[in-house]
Amino acid sequence: MTVFVAMLTNDDVRSLAKELGVKFVRLQFTDIFGILKNVAITVEQLDKALEGELMFDGSSIEGFVRIEESDMYLRPDPSTFVVFPWKPRDGAVARLICDIYNPDGTPFEGDPRYVLRRALKEAKELGYTMNVGPEAEFFLFHIDQEGRPTTTTHDRAGYFDLTPVDLGENARRDMVITLQQMGFEIEASHHEVAPGQHEIDFKYSDALDIADKVVTFKFVVRTIAQRHSLHASFMPKPLFGIAGSGMHLNQSLMRDGENCFFDPAAEDGLSRELYYYVGGLMRHIRAVTAVTNPIVNSYKRLVSGYEAPVYIAWSARNRSPLIRVPAKRGHSTRIELRNPDPTCNPYLALAVCLKAGLDGIKKKIAPPSSCDRNIYEMSEHERFQHGIGNLPESLYEAVHELKNNEIIRDALGEHVFHRFCEAKLIEWDRYRLQVHPWELEEYLAKF
Repeated sequence: MTVFVAMLTNDDVRSLAKELGVKFVRLQFTDIFGILKNVAITVEQLDKALEGELMFDGSSIEGFVRIEESDMYLRPDPSTFVVFPWKPRDGAVARLICDIYNPDGTPFEGDPRYVLRRALKEAKELGYTMNVGPEAEFFLFHIDQEGRPTTTTHDRAGYFDLTPVDLGENARRDMVITLQQMGFEIEASHHEVAPGQHEIDFKYSDALDIADKVVTFKFVVRTIAQRHSLHASFMPKPLFGIAGSGMHLNQSLMRDGENCFFDPAAEDGLSRELYYYVGGLMRHIRAVTAVTNPIVNSYKRLVSGYEAPVYIAWSARNRSPLIRVPAKRGHSTRIELRNPDPTCNPYLALAVCLKAGLDGIKKKIAPPSSCDRNIYEMSEHERFQHGIGNLPESLYEAVHELKNNEIIRDALGEHVFHRFCEAKLIEWDRYRLQVHPWELEEYLAKF
């Protein structure tokens, strides 16, 4: 039996843990790169955890603090309590997602969850709440005899194919069932364009809940894949010559239960706030990309010919631009940002998207005219005439855009900004200094 209930209190968690026979609790949080971390406790320590009395060594977490500042406190969010369905009922294992606090009782500014909370607070002061619906793609690969992942796909199926072609259907079905047991409302699941590639979509929700769900989603997908002797990878471009994996982010702003992006009086049904939000995103997108596409490999996906966006444009009609406005109007009116990939830290990605969009609303930044042509078929001169720029072509370029953008820097906060940039430039240098197989294939015999 698995229970997930929104808006739980600490007392609810205590009661449920006893009722469900929980023996172990995993206290989860992410580092600044979105990697899920875990402190496991026995249920006897649950009261201490719920009171925020459990400490951990922050100096051991990437991007947190130096060793002389290492004491950090975990404060579980009771609304994130859930029991893992794949664990035995006897000795059940539950989890709680935590906020990170300093010893003096203040929120730790390097906690990605706090970064998003801070952006959401700014939105709330302007009267808005943010809803998000992610579309995360992933590959399923075989593992070798030692259990290490390969790049051999488990099938040769394509978009929306079924068994017997889609050999990952059983694994995907179990993923969906497990996610449902953990409180997800699954809207669709299907095989994607590339062999071995899949997508599972779950219902939109408020931004903090969705960020929690994204880190949980990736954890569950990889866990269930492993139980099927497969490896699930969210790497954006694991294979040359086929489509990569993205995580489109559908975004809208709400006020008093009404969708601020919908204007029934407008001819196209789109509000000025939507236009300004798009304008803000487009103005800051080259810096935002460092956060939404945060690894060297991200930029192997952002190339022409594989459905990923390359050019900075928007449209309500076609899918080639960076930002698309789907056709549905009313409560479902939203914008779809198409460049993010699932390696991003969802807390940071949503924070910078929201900050950019709010900047557009506050400054009334109008976007350029929509581009309703296939941008991939336009010449460079035509794109120049239409004022259509490019996304960064490398992590190095994106990080330097970030370093020169005060709005996105402010969204991250000084602690995360400095540590993120430093780590990503080190990552770029490590990549740049390597001799890659392509170079050997291309040059070794020739020269």
